[in-house]
Amino acid sequence: MKHGFVKVAALTPKIKVADPAYNVEKIKEKIIEAHERGAKVMVFPELCISGYTCGDLFLQEALLKACREQLCELARFTTGYDSLIFVGLPVEKDQNLYNVAAVIQNGEVLGMIPKMNIPTYAEFYEGRHFTPGESAVTSIRLEGKEVPFGSNLLFEVDAVSGLFVACEICEDLWVPNPPATGHAQAGATLIVNLSASNETIGKDTYREMLVKSASARLIAGYVYTSAGEGESTQDLVFGGHNLIAENGTVLAQAKRFVNQDVYADVDIARLCMERRRMSTFTVKPRKDYLVIPVSMKVEETSLEREFASHPFVPQDQTERDKRCNEILSIQSYGLKKRYEHTGCKKAVIGVSGGLDSTLALLVTVRTFDMLKLGRSNIIAVTMPCFGTTDRTYDNSCMLAKTLGATLKEINIKEAVNIHFMDIEQNPENHDVTYENCQARERTQILMDIANKEGALVIGTGDMSELALGFATYNGDHMSMYGVNAGVPKTLVRHLVRYYADTCGDETLSKVLLDVLDTPVSPELLPPKDGVISQCTEEIVGPYELHDFFLYYMLRCGFEPEKVYRLAKSSFKGVFENEVILKWMKMFYRRFFAQQFKRSCLPDGPKVGSVAVSPRGDLRMPSDASAALWLAQIEKLEA
Repeated sequence: MKHGFVKVAALTPKIKVADPAYNVEKIKEKIIEAHERGAKVMVFPELCISGYTCGDLFLQEALLKACREQLCELARFTTGYDSLIFVGLPVEKDQNLYNVAAVIQNGEVLGMIPKMNIPTYAEFYEGRHFTPGESAVTSIRLEGKEVPFGSNLLFEVDAVSGLFVACEICEDLWVPNPPATGHAQAGATLIVNLSASNETIGKDTYREMLVKSASARLIAGYVYTSAGEGESTQDLVFGGHNLIAENGTVLAQAKRFVNQDVYADVDIARLCMERRRMSTFTVKPRKDYLVIPVSMKVEETSLEREFASHPFVPQDQTERDKRCNEILSIQSYGLKKRYEHTGCKKAVIGVSGGLDSTLALLVTVRTFDMLKLGRSNIIAVTMPCFGTTDRTYDNSCMLAKTLGATLKEINIKEAVNIHFMDIEQNPENHDVTYENCQARERTQILMDIANKEGALVIGTGDMSELALGFATYNGDHMSMYGVNAGVPKTLVRHLVRYYADTCGDETLSKVLLDVLDTPVSPELLPPKDGVISQCTEEIVGPYELHDFFLYYMLRCGFEPEKVYRLAKSSFKGVFENEVILKWMKMFYRRFFAQQFKRSCLPDGPKVGSVAVSPRGDLRMPSDASAALWLAQIEKLEA
């Protein structure tokens, strides 16, 4: 449960209709198995102690009495188990019969939640037997004790900060205003649903959509457990379609017709962060709710959940291609609007033969095609200097020519050497001044050509570079519109690859593939034997690590200790733990120290859920201290 994780389980035993003693024995077996797996919230199907398909047997005193007795037996069995267990049964109260979820923990029945919405349509006729429940909490007597009874029950688990569990039953999910909405507004972060949903063609897709959308709309975890094999098949078949979702994402889903149990690690800490971030989500006073404290032993959850090592890049090829096309559209439509507003007809872009400038040029070409402006109005400027290699020079020239842009070559060595003399910089001293003089000279040239041509300078820097501050202030840091500002480095590669695969031009594709194969470098230091001597990832670290840190820190709000835990798992066998810590420390140090560069960024389109624009997602002071975050990393190093 450390770092806000709680393992939950959706469990479907194979029951016998109207045999509570048998069914409870099967439920016990599932509890033992789930306990060994570390599940702290266990959810069984609707009416599983009796069976959902009892029909008019629900009116039999013998069955109701046996269900109550077996509930008490099950409660006694759980003595010593601190998991929160939800199990369904019919319960008589005040001469009315209710479809109830009983909540059990450590030998006690903590509460009973009645089903609010009773379906009596199509194949359902629950209204023949059951009374709709009420939200107001009353009580029911069970073995001499008063047990809370009502829908408005919240179970607050002390071992996980922010974990409030609430319950609804089957049809409650399908109605226009589900009880879970009120539960979430009262602070519930985990909703459980005990269901007996029969199978008809296509119903599984709709059911999955309901669970996903409920978890997304409520910013909550959602555990949906359905009846399966063992229920009567007189008229219906139950497939045991168990689902666990978190904030719109399905974490686990059972195969139907096999009574498959599913487990997942729900991240309560992230859900709480999302709710804090969403100003339109507000928790209302709980005056109508009874909050029941639940004590659990704090244990480290053994994570079965996988976290994407490349969170910005979809793993599925089809989805990745769709994402790439959408991002290129966002970038080009953003630039298109800027051209329509300014009335400019030309673009100036520095091309280096590297990934970022290649992507920026491709986006600009796409924009000019939409505007029906000739591609020759795109002035692609290559500015070789001390670190330029033949490979990148040739690629930048070939790229511009193949795309139909106007290629302009300006060798800046002489201008930079004159500048070195002006500021008394020793050209043999290859320090940061030596590097940045070249970057600023290039930007000056681009800006002045834009003035001369009545054009816009298109920025090339990507979001990963901006996060690390790996850009020369008022050099490549500056432009008139930064088309790549919302694109992380790991995604830049896939966008260029997508363009290469779909452009339909063999020559262009060949150039793009060679650009992809070129080491990432600013090429500001002289090459060695004609080969790039300055590799960015040797200086600041692997971008796949930095993009991982960026996503889980900025998008999810995770603390360094949690980010490190996930990184160890996601990059197991790829990076040693010491390497991850080394570059993680570099990331946090640079992210805080370089905010001043992001505070004055040019305009550029947001393309995903993470952005660093000072006018949009990241309102961060330029002089904020990183001490709190770095101290955590130092503890991990120790």
